[in-house]
Amino acid sequence: MDTTTDLGTQIISLFLIAIPIACIAWTVTHEEVFKEPREFCVGQSHNAESPVRRKFFYLFTCEYCFSHYVTILMLIITGYKLLYADWRGYLIAGFSLVWIANIYMSLFGLIRLDVKKERIESQIEEKELNKK
Repeated sequence: MDTTTDLGTQIISLFLIAIPIACIAWTVTHEEVFKEPREFCVGQSHNAESPVRRKFFYLFTCEYCFSHYVTILMLIITGYKLLYADWRGYLIAGFSLVWIANIYMSLFGLIRLDVKKERIESQIEEKELNKK
C-alpha cells in the first residue's frame, strides 16, 4: 500500500484483509477438512520431547496463534501498511489485522454455537412430537 493511501482506504482494507486471515486460520484450526493434520499437531504439541517442537505444532491448533502467521503471509502478499509508510506501518497493520481477524473468528464461533444449539433443540422437539 503506498504512502498516498488515505486513512479511510487503509481502514476499509484492514477489515477486508482480515476476512481471509480469519477464514484460513479458522479452517486450519477447526474444520473437518484439516482434522487429521490437526490431530497429528495436537499429539505433537502434547507429546514431543523438545519444547520447541511442542510449541511449533501448537501453532497449528490455536486459531489466535495461527492467525499471526497467516497475517505475516498476507502482509507479504499485499504489502499492506497502516498509518506509517515504513516498517512501523507493517507492525501496526500486523497486530491490527490479527485483532480484527480474531474478532471475526469469535463472532463466527458464537454464530456456529447458536446454530448448533438451535439444531439440537429442534431435534429434541421433533423426537418429543414423534413420541405423541
